Amino acid sequence: MSFQLKDSFGRIINNMRISVTDRCNFRCRYCMPEEGMVWMNRNELLTFEEITRVVRIVSQLGISKIRLTGGEPLMRKELHRLVKQIAGVEDIHDIAMTTNGFFLKEQARELAEAGLRRITVSLDSLDPIKFSEMTRRDYFHKVWESLELLTSLFPAPIKLNVVLIRGINDDEIEKFAELARTKPFIVRFIEYMPIGADDAWENTKVVPTHEIIERINAKFPPLAQVEYHGHQPADRFRFSDGIGEIGFISSVSEPFCSSCNRIRITSDGKLRTCLFSLHETDLKTPLRTGASDDILSEMIIDAVRKKEEGHLINRPGFVKPQRTMSQIGG
Repeated sequence: MSFQLKDSFGRIINNMRISVTDRCNFRCRYCMPEEGMVWMNRNELLTFEEITRVVRIVSQLGISKIRLTGGEPLMRKELHRLVKQIAGVEDIHDIAMTTNGFFLKEQARELAEAGLRRITVSLDSLDPIKFSEMTRRDYFHKVWESLELLTSLFPAPIKLNVVLIRGINDDEIEKFAELARTKPFIVRFIEYMPIGADDAWENTKVVPTHEIIERINAKFPPLAQVEYHGHQPADRFRFSDGIGEIGFISSVSEPFCSSCNRIRITSDGKLRTCLFSLHETDLKTPLRTGASDDILSEMIIDAVRKKEEGHLINRPGFVKPQRTMSQIGG
């Protein structure tokens, strides 16, 4: 497909994240409150057929990579059916998913057979007690069992997302680095962002990338840069002896907005051009009221053209989105 979906800053958009549900069985402290979450009714969510139609449309606009998210995406029943439908879209070359891993043991094989190629698992602690404190759920061992199964089903290294919060789990940096050297996992440290409902975010709780690198280099063969501000959110580093890879998603200390190639669809069918967007484009209503593919295509092109230059975290003018991460799509 020769068409390139571009914004006004010349960035080419070829990656779309699709949230399939706002529900989650975890209550991670940086994402949502322990009690009081109100979930969408099922009829508010895009159907698998509606999602696949949107994927077909954006595939003609240059989107070739799809990532399924939530909430927890595996809480959406029979998700493998959606994966199979998306895998049947000719110009989609990569289907990935981000998950908390709880349901993977039961569903991983069906997902792999349906066409899912890559999986990222959120794992914020290697200590079962601390894991329970961060997620408000005693599920560490279930998630770890799933991780061990994944290595036999997916050829690519499994990515682990670790949200670091100073004073809570930043004492595990070296443990995660060791994990990346001893297991087929790519560990990706994510800076703590202000996107939760009652996360009590403040800058002092952010552990910046340069600090993490200094601590890892003090104990292991120094990290060597592989990719910086490329076409994925993580800056990639390998250990200088060639054993293991670490990624850094430095949204707060070193924003990668200038190279962003992503857009998002929420589970209720809203197009967002940035995680921190204050505006959304409603695709669900036209999808359900007879809009043609051409009309939907023009709506998407117009929204992307207006994509923000970048978020304003840590700068004057920053406004926190009304929706939380679980409602937007991780």
